[in-house]
Amino acid sequence: MTRHPLAFAARSAAFALTLAVLAACGSQAQEFGTIAPAQVTVAPVLRKDIARADEFTGRVVAVETVELRPRVGGYIERVDYQEGSPVKKGQVLFTLDDRTYRAEVERAEAELSRARSRAALAASELGRARKLADVRAISTEEFEQRRALTAQTASDVNAAQALLSVARLNLEFTRVRAPIDGLAGRALVTAGNLASPDATVLTTVVSLNPVHVYFEGDEQTLLRHGQQAGDGAARAAGNTVRVALAGDTGYPHVGVLDFMDNQVDPGTGTLRARAVLDNADGRFTPGLFARVQLIGLRPEASLLIDDKAVLTDQDRKYVYVLGPDGTALRKDVALGPMVDGLRVVESGLAAGDQVVVSGVQKIFFQGMPLDTGAQASPADAAPAVAGSP
Repeated sequence: MTRHPLAFAARSAAFALTLAVLAACGSQAQEFGTIAPAQVTVAPVLRKDIARADEFTGRVVAVETVELRPRVGGYIERVDYQEGSPVKKGQVLFTLDDRTYRAEVERAEAELSRARSRAALAASELGRARKLADVRAISTEEFEQRRALTAQTASDVNAAQALLSVARLNLEFTRVRAPIDGLAGRALVTAGNLASPDATVLTTVVSLNPVHVYFEGDEQTLLRHGQQAGDGAARAAGNTVRVALAGDTGYPHVGVLDFMDNQVDPGTGTLRARAVLDNADGRFTPGLFARVQLIGLRPEASLLIDDKAVLTDQDRKYVYVLGPDGTALRKDVALGPMVDGLRVVESGLAAGDQVVVSGVQKIFFQGMPLDTGAQASPADAAPAVAGSP
């Protein structure tokens, strides 16, 4: 069969083009198969003795909180304080209608006067009876009756005196006074309303200085602070506590841990603790949320790294370290708080490990070759800000 020269030329050109494309693809595959080392900076894990600072979330609570209730019943006559203002112990806050109680005092005074008159008469008759008994002018039985009557009337005087004291006390209770120095809340019952004794809440009064900050932490952390203090949680009093409110930079307020609970909450696995803070300037208002930093009493050997080296894989934290063959080696880590601008590592690393702190984004997989260049110092990797979040 005779081949057409044009068809033969076309097939030859197509074959040559195919060979050229295959050669180009092989060249590109060879080029992409060589991975350049990632340019990174590494820093050694720093081992240092530090006073550990653990962080918690707490709430400001007044040392004393009183729900003010009247001890006697009656209609509110007037409110004698400005709502939301500071009050002094003994200051009258509410006045009840006291006319009934004044009448009761007058009745008790009259009853006491009558009892004293009867007692005076009985005493006089006993004196005369004693003289008659000396000369045997009256019988012994009559003399004993006079003496018993005198003792009875004396007891009546004491009973009348006690009733008068109760009446005067009830009259005093119509002036409802502040039981503590502090800040009074709004009046929950206003003039004209009936207040029941020991039941109706008139207002609340909270103390302002000092204040408590309650917080809860995992049992291991708080017990560790208690053991540092000498003998478990009960001896943790005295640990330094630093507190910050919303908007504060760092932890500007310093207090002292004065209480740790005697049992762990089985539902949450946490232990309740309390710090006491001075509040002379009135900055702390009961009910505010607060960030709490509990400072350990004794330094502990700790491992520190730059926080920028930490990566997140779902719920796990990890870092890349320089492997023995110059490649990236992933290590999962458990992290602690920030101290002096560096992150405490609880587990996962060893002293001397070279951690990648810069250029982490260039590492795409474990085993990737690394070009470390110059090393960095952990102390230079972050600013020294104690207690930073």
